[in-house]
Amino acid sequence: MDLVKRTPNLTFPSLLDEIFRTDWNGGRQDFNNTLPAVNIKENDVNFTLEVCAPGFKKDDFKVEISQKTLSISCEKEFENEVNKEHYTRKEFSSASFKRTFNLPETVNYEAIQANYENGVLTLSLPKREEALPKPKRLIEIN
Repeated sequence: MDLVKRTPNLTFPSLLDEIFRTDWNGGRQDFNNTLPAVNIKENDVNFTLEVCAPGFKKDDFKVEISQKTLSISCEKEFENEVNKEHYTRKEFSSASFKRTFNLPETVNYEAIQANYENGVLTLSLPKREEALPKPKRLIEIN
C-alpha cells in the first residue's frame, strides 16, 4: 500500500472556507479559538506547560492527573448588570475549557507543580531520576 500526500487546490478555495472567513461573516471568530493556546517545552530535567488563559483566577482552574493523563479544566460564569434611569440590563455568560495531555513514562507524577500568574497557567513536570541525563564517564580499556 502506498501513502499519497494530498495538497489542497490553492487556486479555487472551497465555498465553506469563503463562508466562514472572519471578514465574510461580520468578524465572527474562528471555531478553533475556543481552546487556550498551550506551549510545551522540554529540557534535561523537566517539561513545562504554559496555558494562556487570561481573565481567570487560580481558583477557577482544576488540574488533575489520572493514569498518565493530565487534565486542565476551567469554568467561570460572568454576570454583567447595568442600571440606567429607565431600564436595567442583565447579561449572563460563561467561559470554560478542558485540555488533556498524555504524559510520558519519564514524568515524576508526585512532583508536578502549578502556578498561575499574569494570565498564564504554568505547570512544571519534572522528570524521574532514571530519565535524567547521565554524566560522561571514562571507560577503561583492558
